Amino acid sequence: MPSAAQWAEKGHVRRIVPWDEPVMHQPTRPVTQFGPALEILAADMFATMAAADGVGLAGPQVGVDLAIFVYCAPDENNRYHSGVMCNPTVELPLDKDRNLDAAQEGCLSWPGAYELLARPDKAVCRGVDETGQPVEVQGTGILARCLQHETDHLSGTVFGDRLSNRSRRKLNEERERLRHLYPDDWPITPRGAGDPS
Repeated sequence: MPSAAQWAEKGHVRRIVPWDEPVMHQPTRPVTQFGPALEILAADMFATMAAADGVGLAGPQVGVDLAIFVYCAPDENNRYHSGVMCNPTVELPLDKDRNLDAAQEGCLSWPGAYELLARPDKAVCRGVDETGQPVEVQGTGILARCLQHETDHLSGTVFGDRLSNRSRRKLNEERERLRHLYPDDWPITPRGAGDPS
């Protein structure tokens, strides 16, 4: 399987869609066609994620309403895992096995803004890869958070939807404060490019 860097080399950077566009709040369609077009999309998503210095990126974030995300994120032992996940489901621990990890979370579609969000510290994500073959990823650490965050995107949920009203206001204020750093076509045009301040 190609590494994240090998995927990114084959792709082209696309514009990342912000939260205030409709595609970010609508459930995605299942991936049913596997082949060259899907591989081009995945490569573009890896290239875009790398350009934006992210750990995950979902279809809606590049304006595509398909249930696909790509990831390159570290587990609790700082080992990086990467791949393509289509039509995912996430299984989270229950009862005594459930431990919440409160950490700063951000989103490439609301760049520059971070807020504390508690999520389960483990997650198992199952779906199929870009060829339609079944895959299962067992996530801990940042990888567990990434799997939950990206799967949320595919149901039309952004992490701000999981915050209290007060935390959501703080997040949005931070986003507004830094908005001038992110061009309308970011990350095609890099962060801060042309910023007069």
